[in-house]
Amino acid sequence: MNTNIPTFSKQDSLKFFRTLNSRVNAYFKENNLQKTGNWKLHVKAAIMFILFLTPYFLILTIEDMPFWVMLLLSVVIGIGMAGVGMNVMHDGNHGSYSNKSWLNKFMGGSIYILAGNVHNWQVQHNVLHHTYTNIHGHDEDLDAGRIIRFTQEAPWYKFHKFQHYYSVFLYGLLTFNWALTTDWKQMKAYLKRKLSYGEPQNPAKLWTVLVITKIIYISLWLVLPMVIGIAWWKVVIGFFVMHYTAGLILSIVFQLAHVVDETTNPSPNELGEMENTWAIHQLYTTANFAPKNAIVNWFTGGLNHQVEHHLFPHISHVHYGKIAEIVKQTAKECNLPYHEFQTMTGAVVAHFKHLKELGQKPMMVA
Repeated sequence: MNTNIPTFSKQDSLKFFRTLNSRVNAYFKENNLQKTGNWKLHVKAAIMFILFLTPYFLILTIEDMPFWVMLLLSVVIGIGMAGVGMNVMHDGNHGSYSNKSWLNKFMGGSIYILAGNVHNWQVQHNVLHHTYTNIHGHDEDLDAGRIIRFTQEAPWYKFHKFQHYYSVFLYGLLTFNWALTTDWKQMKAYLKRKLSYGEPQNPAKLWTVLVITKIIYISLWLVLPMVIGIAWWKVVIGFFVMHYTAGLILSIVFQLAHVVDETTNPSPNELGEMENTWAIHQLYTTANFAPKNAIVNWFTGGLNHQVEHHLFPHISHVHYGKIAEIVKQTAKECNLPYHEFQTMTGAVVAHFKHLKELGQKPMMVA
C-alpha cells in the first residue's frame, strides 16, 4: 500500500458538512435521543448471538447428527456470524453501540469469536477505509492482490476478463482468510508503518493478544469438536462452510457500497492533495442500497445506508434511516451527489457490471 498520506481540502465554500452536522445534531436534540444504540439494538444483538452460537452448541451436544444437518447448521452459524459482525462488532468498534465505553469495547471484542482481531480491524476499517475511502493505494478494501481488479489504477491481467464470473466465489473466503493468514500479515504491516487507532499500543502486547486469541479460536471451532468425537473431516468441512457463508454475505454487502459505476476513485494530485473535503469525498465514493427494505436494513446493521455511516461513523446504525433524509436534502441543496440504489438486486447487478468493465483491457475502456 502507498505510504504517502493524502490530505483533504479544508475549503468548503458550500458549507456542506457544517450545515449537515448542525441539522443532524438538532434532530437528536429535538427528539431527545442518544446517538448510540438503543433497546432495539440490544434485542437485535441478542438475536444475532443466538443465531450464531445455538447451532454450534447443537452440533457439539447432539450425538450421531446426520452430516447434512451439520452442514445446514454450519450455514446458519455463518449467517449469524455475519449478523454479529455487521450489527454488534461493527458498532462496538466504532464506539456507537453504547454510550458506555466498556460496553463498546466488549461488543467490539466479539470480533475475536468471528476469527478477527480488534487492533487490525480498527486500523484497516476505521483508519484506512473510513479516512481514505476508495483511494487506490490507501483504502485496503480495494486491494485484492492481483486476483481481482477493483480500480482502473490497479494492474490489469488477462484473467481479469473473467473476474465478474469468478469473483463471487472468492468473496466467500473473506473471513476464512481472517482466521488463517490476514491478521498475521496485517499486524506485521501496521506495526511497521506505526499505524494505530487511538493511542499506539505496545507491539509485544498486540502480538501476544493475537497469538492467544487465535489459539482460543482454533481450539473452540476446530479442536473441541474433534475432541468430543466428531470426525475431523466433518469439522473441517463445517468450519469452511461456516466461514464461506459469512464471508460471502459480508463481501457482497461491503462491495455494493463502493465498487459500482456510480462511485468514484479520486486520486490526490502531485502534492498529495485531494480535490474535496473529507465529507464531500464520502459522497462521491459511497452508495446506499435498498434503503426502504426493512429486512436488508435490519440484517445488515444499516450498512445499506453507507453514505450516512461514512459521514457519521460514531452514530449507531439504528438511526440511519431517520437521518438519511437530512443527508439527502442537504446534499441536494449543495448540488452534491447522493448515490442510492432502490433495490439490493439493482446494486448487485451494478457491482458485477462494474467488475466486468474493470476486467476489460485498459486501452479498450472508453
